[in-house]
Amino acid sequence: MSTLTSGNTLATPTTTAGLAAAWMLARREWTRFFRQRNRVTAAILQPLLFWLLFGTGLRGSFTGAGDQSFIEFFLPGTVGLIILFTAIFATISVIEDRREGFMQSVLVAPVGRWPVLAGKVLGGGAIAWVQATFFLLLVYLFGAAPLSWTIVPLMLLLAIVAAGMCSLGMIVAWPMDSTQGFHAIMMLGLMPMWLLSGSFFPIPAWNDSNLGQMILGGVMRVNPLSYAMVEMRRLIYPEIDFSAAGFAPSSSACWCVTILATVFVSVLAWYFVRGSRKVDVVV
Repeated sequence: MSTLTSGNTLATPTTTAGLAAAWMLARREWTRFFRQRNRVTAAILQPLLFWLLFGTGLRGSFTGAGDQSFIEFFLPGTVGLIILFTAIFATISVIEDRREGFMQSVLVAPVGRWPVLAGKVLGGGAIAWVQATFFLLLVYLFGAAPLSWTIVPLMLLLAIVAAGMCSLGMIVAWPMDSTQGFHAIMMLGLMPMWLLSGSFFPIPAWNDSNLGQMILGGVMRVNPLSYAMVEMRRLIYPEIDFSAAGFAPSSSACWCVTILATVFVSVLAWYFVRGSRKVDVVV
């Protein structure tokens, strides 16, 4: 009995210290973010400019479900772009921390490696969530989308997508030692993932006579981010029936795919963080 008590006594400080370390790393991401004012400005203004420029320029050449203009169709994609950019900037700090020696100091602490992953994902995900929420508040304030009760599940969906994107960024950043290489891989992987999610153009139908369109539609249906975009569009415009517009899986299917994909990339990120020792070496 005393052994069990002793074991529990030893386990509690370790868990508490791990949570404290994760909170410290997440708070450090916030502090770093707000000290870099140009990063704060670019993270909001760049997707906003994309939304206004593309939405205005392509307004007359696109009509979506419920007579949506392109600026309305592109709105969920802009929110996804904000989360994507923030995930890139948040996880690139892993490489910078390694070069500065900070990461080695964290890894020698007797708390394990899970606080590193938790702190980076929670810190970066929270920043992405706040930025996306702020953008949506501007959209609702200027009447570009109707405000309804669906904003509550929308906020939850944004949090899940932000955590998944940051976990995906950790998978790429952890074994790398070059910020240039990180940007190249992220642009090569995440940007096509965003473009092939129905964010910028609709997902082609299965029965399209063009073979290229059929292959493209299949790839976009396999993309987990496509399901998050469908549900995001449904929650932003709850009065529109998207089932007649082509690819529109049920809400339960969208939530299940989004949650499972986030869990999968989080577990994979934990596998990389736990198994790779390359980060222990100062480069």
